[in-house]
Amino acid sequence: MTTNYNLYQDVCKETSKMVTKKYSTSFSRSIIYLTPEIRENIYNIYGFVRFADEIVDTFHEHNRKVLLDRFVEDYHLALNQDISLNPILQAFCKTQKQYKIPQHLVDTFIESMYMDLGEMKDLDSEEYKKYIYGSAEVVGLMCLNVFLKGDKEEYEELKPYAQSFGAALQKVNFLRDISSDFHQLNRTYFPNVDFNQFTLEDKMKIEEDIKNDFHEAIKGIKKLPLSSRFAVYLAYLYYTSLFKKIKKTDSELLFKKRIRVNNFEKLLLFSRIYVQKSLKIQI
Repeated sequence: MTTNYNLYQDVCKETSKMVTKKYSTSFSRSIIYLTPEIRENIYNIYGFVRFADEIVDTFHEHNRKVLLDRFVEDYHLALNQDISLNPILQAFCKTQKQYKIPQHLVDTFIESMYMDLGEMKDLDSEEYKKYIYGSAEVVGLMCLNVFLKGDKEEYEELKPYAQSFGAALQKVNFLRDISSDFHQLNRTYFPNVDFNQFTLEDKMKIEEDIKNDFHEAIKGIKKLPLSSRFAVYLAYLYYTSLFKKIKKTDSELLFKKRIRVNNFEKLLLFSRIYVQKSLKIQI
């Protein structure tokens, strides 16, 4: 019986791994540089947040609130009963308990998913900050719990940097996806911006905010344990490369074209980290 249960746990973690690889090749490449134990648990976190995000972003032909309600209910049952036939929830709850990821982080993330079911436009500054925190910063904090293996003192020290990194990634995603968010999902996340007349000044103001987030984030990345530092640094390099491309793109063009880092550029970044890690070159 124990053997079969262990087999089920293996199926659950492999499912989270598969979800990560299918949905994000770039993130999957970064994860390779994590140690195996940490890598497995980051897959588990990604699978959970990815599925929740898919419910609110993709399944428009269904009642998304009903789906999200069911997902959240099943999550709480899995957490309380130590078992779920949803392999994504089973894997995530195992990670949450093992690394004592605070419940308020998960609850805040879920709250941000419910925000996405509403009218995400004309946000004021406080609503914007709340959404950034719930949808991105808390995910970085979940991962930080795993990276530091529950060390509370280190967690408190690196917490603000992890939040800055999560915020930077989310804001870059907003700029990258500005066309589909506006035209298809009717979302305008950035506050105090008229998206019918998105000016260069608007864009530069957002970019300055992102630049400051990245500036803070790298300070924390340099302090991470070696078991996770190079993987997070690769994600940092990927997103700063994407950010540089966005900065060079005219504000009007952002509404017509989704900016990407091409495969050759990704390979160069991957190779750079491989060399740095192999030669133990400091970040």
